[in-house]
Amino acid sequence: MTKSELTQKLAEKFNLPPRHARIIVDAFFENILRALILEDKLILRGFGSFIIKTYKPRLRRNPQTGESIFVGERKSLIFKAGKSLLSRLNKSE
Repeated sequence: MTKSELTQKLAEKFNLPPRHARIIVDAFFENILRALILEDKLILRGFGSFIIKTYKPRLRRNPQTGESIFVGERKSLIFKAGKSLLSRLNKSE
C-alpha cells in the first residue's frame, strides 16, 4: 500500500476531504520520524516497535579490488512486530 492509497482509505473511512486526510497522514509520519530521531525508539502498542541501531565505523574490504575502505558510522531502522500484530497475521481462518 502506498502513502496515497493510505490517504484515500482514511478519507473514505472517516468521510474526510482527501487533502485533510493527506495532512493527517503526513503529520503522523512526520511525528514518527521526529520521535525516532530524538529518542532512537518508538513503541506503538498493539502494532510493534521501531528501534534505531547504530553501527560503529570500521574498515571493510572491496571484494573486487581487495582495497581496504573505511566505512563511517551508520544507522539502521529495525522493526519488531508486537504480539498482537503477529497473532493477527498468523491467525488461521
